[in-house]
Amino acid sequence: MVPVEYYLLLSAAVFCSGLFGILTRKNALMFLISVELMLNAANINLVAFSSYHGNLTGQTFSLFTLALAAAEVAVGIGIILVLYRNFNDVDVTQATTMRW
Repeated sequence: MVPVEYYLLLSAAVFCSGLFGILTRKNALMFLISVELMLNAANINLVAFSSYHGNLTGQTFSLFTLALAAAEVAVGIGIILVLYRNFNDVDVTQATTMRW
């Protein structure tokens, strides 16, 4: 059996790469991918601790997180399509002209 610390290190690495992607990218698609990475890091933690404690609570929360991620992607793709239609680009810095 793999120790839980390895899962925590993997989760921290995935979360940090997602956070780096959010902080450094201007592309809206990269924002979505980075948020997905961060949610998957949380899922790794939930499943690892669920396995460590021997119950299914963390795995159940992980399924809810996957459903939340699917809804987030559906809304995000809609926003990206509107950005592309209005500006012919998915650069989030150009969307400041949409303010009122």
